[in-house]
Amino acid sequence: MITKQLSSLFVFNLLVVSAHANANQRWYVINDSVMGGVSNSQVTQTQESLLFTGNVSLDNNGGFASIRTELNTQSQNTKAIALRVKGDGQIYQLRLRTTNYLDGAAYTHSFKTVKNEWVDINFAPSDFTLTYRGRVLEQQPIIDFDDIKQLGFMIAGKQEGKFKLEVGKIEFKS
Repeated sequence: MITKQLSSLFVFNLLVVSAHANANQRWYVINDSVMGGVSNSQVTQTQESLLFTGNVSLDNNGGFASIRTELNTQSQNTKAIALRVKGDGQIYQLRLRTTNYLDGAAYTHSFKTVKNEWVDINFAPSDFTLTYRGRVLEQQPIIDFDDIKQLGFMIAGKQEGKFKLEVGKIEFKS
């Protein structure tokens, strides 16, 4: 497979990549404060990785922290997504959206991290479940990786306390 690294984080197929498509390197923080919670998080991007850190609080019916970025995978012929992550032993979600809306359904897949160890994880379209605000939707169409408009990470599931997820690679494989 021929790949080209477009940034310190995203890797796309060289044969179908265009210079103006793909990853917007701006990451947005969206925490439970949108519904009255008091969790906090931040995202820092370095040359080598993305750091997603913070504190999840269950106060005020809260309990999640997330980050996301916009991107365009159209015409990439993506068959799999590969992550390289180092975590704190907690469970995180990879979240994909096929629209540009800030709210709405998301395709999600949870993955467990190993404390202070790099782990490589591969995802196929069939790995994802369509959810809305933590609830699994009745209809479950398989996501087309060429339709991804947003990609994000979330910590939820009543995992209270400090957290740290380091992302070393997000690769779209054909």
